[in-house]
Amino acid sequence: MKNMEIERKFLVEYIPNLENVKKYYIRQAYICTNPVLRIRQKDDKYFFTFKGKGDIQRKELEEEITKEEFDNLLKKIEGQVITKTRYIIPIDNNLKAELDIYEGSLEGFKNVEVEFENIEDAHNFIPPKWFGKDITKDIKYTNAYLSKISNNNV
Repeated sequence: MKNMEIERKFLVEYIPNLENVKKYYIRQAYICTNPVLRIRQKDDKYFFTFKGKGDIQRKELEEEITKEEFDNLLKKIEGQVITKTRYIIPIDNNLKAELDIYEGSLEGFKNVEVEFENIEDAHNFIPPKWFGKDITKDIKYTNAYLSKISNNNV
């Protein structure tokens, strides 16, 4: 379990080659968005996550839970369940881009995020050409916010 998340998030200019990259099916929802309490299914594993305040850097505590616990907490969510496929794409400097392609009411929306070891690396990051606008500090692109809207408003 890690305690601090340092990441930047971007819109996507175009989809890179996705052959031979790892991917996960993700289903997630929010018990609460202030503070952020999230449940997530990642393939056949389940997690409960607390996220602190912040944009590039924020506290994150995550614990694995059972499917039964996930299903019980799912009855208590605010907003909609978000479904997406996450592609893990190697990029320069041994970093990994996490490309999310959304389904359901957010169909067609996509974004990408990169996690960093330290804040300096995050600030000095030069995104690949397929990355679009930097949305790291725009709250309307957080998944907690997206769980409350539909694709018509993205």
